[in-house]
Formats: sequence, C-alpha cells, structure tokens
Amino acid sequence: MATLTQVMKREPAAPARTAVVASADLSFRQRVKDTLHGLHWKVREAVGGAEALAHLDASPAEAVILDSWLPDLEVQEFIAEFERLHPFVDLVTVDGASATKTSRSPRRNEILYALRRGQDEDGAIWNSAPVIEWPEESSGPADASTNHVTRTDTNRTAAAHPRAIAEYRLPEFIGNHPVMLEVSRRIRLVAQRSTPVLVQGPTGTGKELVARALHRLSARSSRPFVALNCAAIPEALLEAELFGHTRGAFTGAVQGRVGRIEAAQGGTLFLDEIGEMPLPLQAKLLRFVECGELQRVGDNEPVRVDVRIVAATHRSLAKLAAEGAFRADLYYRLAVFLIRTPDLQSHKDDLPLLVQHFLSGMAEASPAKTIAASAMEKLEAYSWPGNVRELEHMLERAWILAESRPEISADEIEFGEEAGAF
Repeated sequence: MATLTQVMKREPAAPARTAVVASADLSFRQRVKDTLHGLHWKVREAVGGAEALAHLDASPAEAVILDSWLPDLEVQEFIAEFERLHPFVDLVTVDGASATKTSRSPRRNEILYALRRGQDEDGAIWNSAPVIEWPEESSGPADASTNHVTRTDTNRTAAAHPRAIAEYRLPEFIGNHPVMLEVSRRIRLVAQRSTPVLVQGPTGTGKELVARALHRLSARSSRPFVALNCAAIPEALLEAELFGHTRGAFTGAVQGRVGRIEAAQGGTLFLDEIGEMPLPLQAKLLRFVECGELQRVGDNEPVRVDVRIVAATHRSLAKLAAEGAFRADLYYRLAVFLIRTPDLQSHKDDLPLLVQHFLSGMAEASPAKTIAASAMEKLEAYSWPGNVRELEHMLERAWILAESRPEISADEIEFGEEAGAF
C-alpha cells in the first residue's frame, strides 16, 4: 500500500501522448506536429514561451518541445519557470536534451524522432536565434522601472541589432531604440495570459496601441476590444456607461443599456485614464475585478462577465494610492503587470523612422513628400513635450503648409504657440 509521501509525490494525471510545441517558426512546428500526429499524439502549438505556459495552465501535457529561440522569453528564463511550475512534464529541447529537474516521458523516443523530422535537409535545426554581439557602447532593453537603459545578457533578443529587431519588434511600434523594444518584449510576455495590465506613460506615447497589441496577440483576439476613457465622461454618467443600466434606473433612462464591461464579454476592456475614475466608482470596479460579477444600475441581479482588463494612466497610480486619491487595493489588482511607454525624448534616435512612417501614411491620400535636412535638424532640436502624438500632428500641419511642393522645408515646421503666428 502506498505511503502518504508516495501519494503526494505521484505525478499529476495528464492525457497520454499530448505535447506542446513552442517555436516561433511555423514550418518547424508543422513538421513536428505532422510527425507526432502520425504517432497518435495530440499537439498544441505555441509561438512563444508565454503561450506555451498558458496552454499548460489550461490543460496538462505529457511533453513540451522547445525550440532554440523564443520571441518573447529567453530560453533559460522559460526553462527555469517551466521547471518550477511543471516538474512532471517532460521538457525536450531541439538538440534532444531534457531539463534536469523535470520528469521523463515514457515515449521520449517518439519525441526525438519527431524532432529529427523537424530538422531541414541538412540536419540543422530550422529555427535559431539571431546571433547578437553587443558593442561596448550599446545597451540592452530599458529597466522596466526607470527610463534608464541597462546592459543585459548578450543573448537578449531585444537588442539594437537589425536582424533581432525584425523578429522582436511588434508592428504597432516604430523605432529600434532599446526602450521601445522593451515595450514589445513585455507585451509578448504577458499577451497570452489574462493577467491585468497597467500601461503607464506620458500623454501621446501610444498607451492604447499597447492595449490593442495585447488584445491582438491574446487568445481573446476574436472577441471585442472595448475602450473607455474615464476622463471623457461626466462622473454622473460614468457608472452607467461602465456597468450598464436598466430602464427607468435614472431620469432619461427610457430603455436599458449594456455597459462597456458587458460589451467586452470574452475580450479585452481598455480603461484609459483610470486615475481619473471617482473613488466611489473605484469600489464598484474593485468588486468586479475580484469576483467577475457586476450589477447594472437599477438592477439587483449580478451578471458574470469574463474580460481581460488593461488600464492606462499618465499619472503615477502608486503615488495617488499613497496619497489616498486612488484605492490602493484596486491599484494592486490592476498593476499586476506594468508596461511603461517612454516619452519621445528618451528614444529620439527613432525620430527619422517615425517621421518617415507618418509621411508614408499621409502619402496614401495625396502625392508623396520628403523632408529637407534643415527641417529634420529643427525636429531633432525640439524637446517634444507632446511626444509621438505631437510629432504626428506637427507633420500633418507641415504637410498642409507645404502645399503642392514635394519637400517640407524648415519654414513649414512650427511648434506649439508659434503655429499659425504671422
């Protein structure tokens, strides 16, 4: 008869012949998947480490096949997290090695066979990480808690290296500076999970772009993305707008209405400028975050809703919470994972790329224009208090002032109060 210790150490039940293939290379995943299917395995595919962990959280597996490079996590970071969370799952890397702290599948030979079939004709692994050698003066991604750039491991993917950038940077973001690549890195890390995310950064730095990228990369991407600016709606109407209301709940409520939270069922709710939400309403939002239930205004029956919350603010919620201007308990539940959007001044090297991006967009509706070197110098000398949004609007103004001329000159570049002056 088994002792209590033996029972406690017994491996959790997992469906036989189930595997997760974690690789950014579609063709590699497909070859391994096809081979395992022929051996009667069920296979779930993951393009990165976060998605692989999400698959395992949702349903156990017998084995995980790990490629030599992941777009969102360092391989060693993934292995360490995997060993901690899933010690009873066999983890096999593309070279046939296994994690030393995890169990070994009784069908390991079938996994190794699938890996051999996943190689190309030359016997080399199809997908490999770009080799990045850091020059002495270059830097790694920004530390998430500051605007300073810190040096990291030479294998860090978010490097200022052309081959790495193409693989790592998300299409929503323009720029190769490490502080921008860090934004993409953090989005990839958390996108596949339902973890609440707080996006913090100055006005005009693309906080909604971050929220939309999180939604696009998540398993909720086929469901609604619903945005609400908490600062744009009068306090008296914000509760009904967020939670919905029944007919006759207040003066003017001639019919019931579904709130923004319910409208985002199964998808992502983006709460912009969350720091402007009144304290009484924060208490009601806290209850929803904790239990997933809401009550429409004028209704006593709770409604269960499944949404992923992404909040954004240009203010320091931690400071507001310390001052009593924002509920500390709500802050801790919204800021489970923090993404900071940097001001333009901190990645000014990206200015030429941003300018070209906006000019190319404007050229879709009218003849293309270039920008003179003197105009570019003027842009580079400016401090950009309004960040990327100010740059976009300033370029649109310059485009209009240039009339039919094919080049924007320094004379058309106007900033702040000088715009329209004559």
